[in-house]
Formats: sequence, structure tokens, C-alpha cells
Amino acid sequence: MTLTILGGGGFRVPLVYGALLRDRREGRVTHVTLHDVDPGRLAAVARVLAEQAADVPDAPEVRVTADLDDALRGTDFVFSAIRVGGLEGRAADERVALAEGVLGQETVGAGGIAYGLRTLPVAVDIARRVARLAPDAWVINFTNPAGLVTEAMSRHLGDRVIGICDSPVGLGRRIARILGADPARARIDYVGLNHLGWVRALHVDGRDELPRLLADPKLLESFEEGRLFGAEWLRSLGAIPNEYLHYYYFNREAVRAYQEAEQTRGAFLRDQQARFYAEMADPAAPAWRTWDRTRAEREATYMAENRDVAGVGEREAEDLESGGYEQVALALMRAVARDERTTLILNVRNRTTLAALDADAVVEVPCLVDANGAHPLAADPLPYHATGLVTAVKAVEREVIAAADGGSRAAAVKAFALHPLVDSVAVARRLLDGYTAVHPGLDYLRDR
Repeated sequence: MTLTILGGGGFRVPLVYGALLRDRREGRVTHVTLHDVDPGRLAAVARVLAEQAADVPDAPEVRVTADLDDALRGTDFVFSAIRVGGLEGRAADERVALAEGVLGQETVGAGGIAYGLRTLPVAVDIARRVARLAPDAWVINFTNPAGLVTEAMSRHLGDRVIGICDSPVGLGRRIARILGADPARARIDYVGLNHLGWVRALHVDGRDELPRLLADPKLLESFEEGRLFGAEWLRSLGAIPNEYLHYYYFNREAVRAYQEAEQTRGAFLRDQQARFYAEMADPAAPAWRTWDRTRAEREATYMAENRDVAGVGEREAEDLESGGYEQVALALMRAVARDERTTLILNVRNRTTLAALDADAVVEVPCLVDANGAHPLAADPLPYHATGLVTAVKAVEREVIAAADGGSRAAAVKAFALHPLVDSVAVARRLLDGYTAVHPGLDYLRDR
């Protein structure tokens, strides 16, 4: 089985390759192609992968290429993890938004819209090339904003593009662990959009254990989301939100924390990864050890500003472990390629899962996966407060897609203005002006 990784010079690629190295079952991935537009980053990651595989017999063969068509032609799976504009683009997204007093996070609010506007033209081009060069391939999308990008690509690939995210996996694992359950045996009722979902039940042997968690404030505040949101708010909701909902429920505090921070998350990662790739330019540098040290620092500082707002403190050691999106990607590939039926939380077209959304809207829900792809499972309706957020953000996503498809500045302004975390049409217009000033790639947006 062959796998192509787009964004193959990306920092998290060794996590995916590590999962492939541990897979010794029949039908595993035997050939990996890395594609990236940056040859220096591509060479650095290839070195890390070579050290990873040094003592592994029959490790998947790795080749690198800067030719996108060559990377795609005839492959079985495409893992898309591109970052249009790089981390400098992410840092700029944060700066422009914070200057207007709104959130600039890369997938939520103004920053997510800006990232989507410059990513969709590239992602759609990839989808069209896959359809032409590898029509039988399955695309696994991890490119952010994952739900938005998956929906845009699905217009050209249909159900053969599936979005993945590690946030629901990590949340379900933490809840199960706190309740003393085996995460592998727990069935999680999780519904929403990417980075906008809620765990409403966790079934173990047919019994919903979530009420036991919600009834115990001490137990609730013994894991990350419990400390982040507070037991009182979680009990009011009757559910455990995805950590990204902290930006909605505590928006004013989050914006202030980001404004007061010495450095935004995007700027931190930009500088950190610049140091990593600079170190890797030295042929004598220990590739794997350098990468692993950088990874540990990256994970430890994840959502640090939000934890400061909530008074949470440092992340727990068990939450620094890997085993997130790379394991989801591997399980997804095996289920499709080998018809090993499994249930995974994925980003797929809604069909009839959420009545408030149309059939083509991409949602993040548990899916049954087999050789025919991912099939969303039936779900109870969301409560009104959640439905309101989901439908509002989906409306924003649709305007971003319309803006990218038609090059429409008016649709882009509408996307910013309709977002729940942008409080003024005037601010929306200034945001787009600010983003077009720092991102030349947004020049395609014209008055329509």
C-alpha cells in the first residue's frame, strides 16, 4: 500500500511515520512519498525518518519529490497536511486580528477565516489533481481549518476525502481514563463541527458513564477540560466541550490573554521551528533527538494562554503523549484498505446526521468505516445553544468557500462579519483589509 504525504516537510510528519513503523500487519503501508514546496524542510524531515527507521526491519520505503503530480500519480492514499503561507502566515493572522481586538487563532474566528481564504485555492487544486491522477485514491485531510477544507475538497472528490482531527480523540481518551474505563472499549457520543463539538455521552458496556462524571465536581476538575472550563459550567452544559470552545465561552478573557502574551502561539511555533530546521542544516546534528526535544516543548506549551486564563497550570504528563491524529489516520487507512470495520470520529459529509444542516455540510461525528469509506452514525439533535453555534459557523464556512470559488471580496467580508467572534461589519472590513495587506496570496479577492 502506498501513501503520499503533502506537506511532507512538516514538523509532525515523523508522528505519522512512527505509526507506520509500528504497524506490522498484512496490508500495511510499504512506500511513502513526501512532497513539499520547501526542499530544505523536506530534506530535514527525511533525515528524521531515516533515523526513526534505522533499527526497524522492512520499514516503509521513503522517497521525496517536489513534483506534485509525480507525488500523486497512482497512490493509494493521500495525507494532506499543507500550511499555505507557513507559520509566518499564521503569526500574521494572529497579529491582524488582535490589533482589532478579536481572536486570531488559526482555526477559530478571524484567523481561521484568513487561513481558509488563502488555503482553499490550493486545496481545491490538489483535489482536482487527485481526481485526475489518482481517481481511486482516498484523501485524508489534516490541513486546517480541517472541516472547511474537507468540505471544499469534497465538492471535487465526494466521499473520497475524509477529514481527521486529534482533539476529539484526546478528549474521549481523557474522559475514559478519568472514569477508569478502557478508551478502546468506550463509545463516545460526540457531535459538532471541527473544533466545535461536544461529548454528550460515554458508553461503556452499554452504560452511559458521563452523568457520573458530571455529578462529581472533584472528578470533573481532575482532567484538562474540567479545569479549563470549570465544573460549574460543564454541569450547566450537561456535556464536555471540545477544548476549542474555550475561545467561545471565555472569548473576552482569551483575547486579553493573547494580547498580553509575550508571544502568540503562531509566533512561538514559527521561531521554534525555524531553530529546528536551522539545526537540521548541520549534517552532524542528531536528527531524531533534535526533533523529539522540539516536539516535547511544542506539546507542553499547547493552548498555554487558555490554561492561564483558567488557572489550570501546566499540562499533565499523560496529555503530552502522542497517539492522536496519526493513530486515527492509520486506523482509517486500514479500515478502508483491508475492510477492517471500525468506528472513528471524523469529518465527513452530513447526509442526515444533523437535521439543522444540509446533506453536503461536513460535520465531525462518529462514523462507521469500512472498505466503502466513512458513514456517519445517527445522532440525537443538538440543544439550541449548540445548534446556534454550529449553524452560524457553518454559514461562515459557506461564505469562505463562496469567496474562494468566485474571488469575491464581498463574500469574504460577509464571512468575517457573520462569525460569532467578530462583533462588527466595520471590523470585518478592516480585518480583510489587514489580511490582504500582509498576504499577497489574497489578491484574488476582488469586488464582485
